[in-house]
Amino acid sequence: MRAVRAFIQGRNPKVGPLTDELDLIDSRAIDSLAFVEFIFLLEELSGESIDPEDVDLEDFRTLKALENRFFMKEAAC
Repeated sequence: MRAVRAFIQGRNPKVGPLTDELDLIDSRAIDSLAFVEFIFLLEELSGESIDPEDVDLEDFRTLKALENRFFMKEAAC
């Protein structure tokens, strides 16, 4: 998750502290221009392919949601 936080803060340093429950979309921490690049980062970090047709916006809303969707499977193994 450090790489995810670093990506978000690097693309949007004005966002301030990134809490697990900060709404990344409403706060514009992840904007539409960075979203595709962010998807590629998540694929690389999680080792999971993300089909844009199956994207659920709620999976990207908070850092906690991102962790649950993309990284908890790894921890459970």
